Amino acid sequence: MIKTATFKKGKVTFSDTGKGRVVVLLHGFLGSHEIWEQTITNLSKSYRVIAIDLPGHGGTDNFGYVHTMELLAKCVKAVLDKCRVKRYVLVGHSMGGYAALAFADLFPDNISGICLYHSSSYADSEEKKRDRTRSIKVVKANHKIYTSEVIRNLFATKNLKYLKRELAFATKIAGKMSKRGIIASLEGMKDRIDRRIILGLVEYPIMMVIGEHDNVLPAAQLLEQAEKIQNKHILYLEHDGHMGFLESPKASNKALRQFLRKCFRK
Repeated sequence: MIKTATFKKGKVTFSDTGKGRVVVLLHGFLGSHEIWEQTITNLSKSYRVIAIDLPGHGGTDNFGYVHTMELLAKCVKAVLDKCRVKRYVLVGHSMGGYAALAFADLFPDNISGICLYHSSSYADSEEKKRDRTRSIKVVKANHKIYTSEVIRNLFATKNLKYLKRELAFATKIAGKMSKRGIIASLEGMKDRIDRRIILGLVEYPIMMVIGEHDNVLPAAQLLEQAEKIQNKHILYLEHDGHMGFLESPKASNKALRQFLRKCFRK
């Protein structure tokens, strides 16, 4: 069911499906709650699944010219407070993982576990910050071409010929974004702080989903981060890139369900 909440006098759109313990899905850059379609169908048989359109994405409004990860986290908290839920597992893909870690920083008492789906606890390197600045210039010139090229890069190159439907699906969602929303997200990701300390501090389970052929976040870097986690769980997808839930949905959903059982175990 599609619902809305109010945040900073603007609208936030989210889906709320199923009953039971709560799982919160946070999409990545250029996504929306729709990208989790298969995951929602699978998990909502056993859990209450809340999938949120982050600021500037899907049906959610823009909030200023920079969407910081802290702003994203506060937006998520506003939705969950409206839903009257107090404990949940956060599942964040890419930028959604950055938001999940910001949430863990700001609201530590509400979390039963975090899944970082092709996401990193590190801040942007200086080189990556320059890349984002260049991307902003490209977006200002032609954001439609930019989104199409970015989405292709999220899939493992060798999978593109097999996953044309999935590529078209993700590209369609990205194509709905406004120029302002894209730029605000790029600015927010560029300015985010390093949160690797959280990985080693928290006692609740943290799962990292890592694609061997990820063109965005090198697998070796993510495996290095995973070593810092106290209660770690790793799904290593040897044939996939940055979109494991679309590239290998069966394996991804199976591993995620196993992880959730551990998170909610008393």
